[in-house]
Amino acid sequence: MRKLAICAALAATFAPGLASATDGYFADGYGIKSKGRAGTGTAMATDAFGGANNPASMVFVGNRIDFGVDLFSPRRESARTGSTIGIDGQAESDSNYFLIPEFGYNKMINPNLSLGITVYANGGMNTDYPGGQIPSGTACGPATGPGTGFNPAPGAYNLLCGNGSLGVDLMQLIFAPTLAYKITPNHAFGISPLIGYQRFAAEGLQAFAGFSTSPANVTNQGHDTAWGYGARIGWFGQLSESLSAGAAYSTKIYMQEFDKYKGLFAEQGGFDMPENYNVGVAFKATPKLTVLADYRRINYNDVPSVGNPSAGLLQCAGGNQAYCLGGATGAGFGWQNVNVYKIGFEYQYSGEITLRAGYSHNDNPIRAQDVTINILAPGVIEDHVTLGFTYKTKSGGELTMFYMHAFENSVTGPSFFNNFTPPGATAGTETIKMYQNSIGIAYGWRM
Repeated sequence: MRKLAICAALAATFAPGLASATDGYFADGYGIKSKGRAGTGTAMATDAFGGANNPASMVFVGNRIDFGVDLFSPRRESARTGSTIGIDGQAESDSNYFLIPEFGYNKMINPNLSLGITVYANGGMNTDYPGGQIPSGTACGPATGPGTGFNPAPGAYNLLCGNGSLGVDLMQLIFAPTLAYKITPNHAFGISPLIGYQRFAAEGLQAFAGFSTSPANVTNQGHDTAWGYGARIGWFGQLSESLSAGAAYSTKIYMQEFDKYKGLFAEQGGFDMPENYNVGVAFKATPKLTVLADYRRINYNDVPSVGNPSAGLLQCAGGNQAYCLGGATGAGFGWQNVNVYKIGFEYQYSGEITLRAGYSHNDNPIRAQDVTINILAPGVIEDHVTLGFTYKTKSGGELTMFYMHAFENSVTGPSFFNNFTPPGATAGTETIKMYQNSIGIAYGWRM
């Protein structure tokens, strides 16, 4: 248990500045081995990251400890073109490198019962655009009401007509103590109580204060933090010598409100972590080659601050306070639920070297009608490829590395500001785009 506590403490020290965005703002996988297989692993027990993937797998892992870090590099760009009111602009996010730590520990209490912990991270709504793309004297301001400007402060503006730099910083860290039990020699169930920690900050959103139930709590309030709770349950089955299967379900992680941003997020600062579930199979095609396939569902749309459509701002402008930012049904990012399909390969090249590869495809959660607000969070990635390997050292340790490339994708849609331009004028169209690279290293051993 002392080692379990040390792992949790080490993870907490890495908490500032995390980012991880591939399946929306969920990581494509948890554990460097899984990441090398494009996130597959619901039906495979190779490390102590079952608390993030499938709690039931931990009882098949044995006594083990794993720790690793992923250098994640998302490249985000946003632009507005075709405006006749002087608000065209383009910017790239300056925050391009993030370290993502992961820890796992598992202890066999007896041959049929294990206790462990997995510590992992989500994030990816992390942008940092410089300001000043839109000059003073444009329709951005000064404001006296919707349709006459958006920002009462004079000067140059950022892409969303605010002052100074523009962006958000969301980090989520999850602690998953895990209990797994074999009900038969080949089948097990597991449960992980989930303890969530998150922090958030936003800047440069002054133009949206007039659409809020609490204008003073929309932007530039520094970081706020919140804790929450949920649970993940899982089943793992070795169906035959060559075939295994698994399934896992996670409730929402119900989080405290962000009080500093109760005028930005729906339900007075609510920002729960969404419900999700995954199923998978692993087939040993040859004595050396295992083929894995996973499906994952992430229900972003069930979290109001994430899933509510940004069009609610129009009802807010019409006088319905419930649809204003921070309101009971307040406008959000309009993210849709995401289906993720993964295929992975693991090849035992030799007694010391294991090779991995994988491909993953997920739905784009962002629709064209919500593109403006998602300048803050352009999570538009759909396709990823990965490579990885493990080298077993002479002492019995396992050195694992992986590489991931997420191909560039973009979404274009009409600017939200078109709803407030004079007759015959246009605010143009906006495009958000992103691509990603990631490289990670881990070391683990059986105890």
